Amino acid sequence: MKDMQRLDQLTDRFSRGLARRGSRRDFLAKLGVWLAGAAVAPVLLPVARVNARTDDAPVPEEGDPNDCSYWRYCAQGGPLCSCCGGSYNQCPPGTEMSKMAWIGTCHNPADGKHYLIAYNDCCGKSVCQRCTCYRFEREQPVYRASQANDVHWCQANDSSEVACTLAIVLGPAD
Repeated sequence: MKDMQRLDQLTDRFSRGLARRGSRRDFLAKLGVWLAGAAVAPVLLPVARVNARTDDAPVPEEGDPNDCSYWRYCAQGGPLCSCCGGSYNQCPPGTEMSKMAWIGTCHNPADGKHYLIAYNDCCGKSVCQRCTCYRFEREQPVYRASQANDVHWCQANDSSEVACTLAIVLGPAD
């Protein structure tokens, strides 16, 4: 019984102290600011939100898209979709492109230019076990998540299973 009285007294003191320091309006204003900030935070994260486009910018191609040394794969991290029923820019059937991507800048030997490449995981099936390719050229530490290929990029999709990874040319790196 004494414990309940003590709890009531502590709760009463805490509530009265809280009421002295601020009003309901103040609380609601702070709550509104916090909720607005939470709603905007995902938009401000430093990741590329690539639209589900599969029509790469036209660039000269050289090499085999099923080989890990293919020029587009300079920041690749995972199985190549071109070996798993898709292509370097199209997900295999039964999967969907991740809503977020990491970005790399790769040198195209066919024209000597550098291009921005968006690496999107294809989500919805278990990982494809063929043509696994991990290249870490110019990768930044994980505190630069938008340029790290070891982050789980399917987290924004309905299914978080990663099947393979695309390499979509966004355009020249000027």
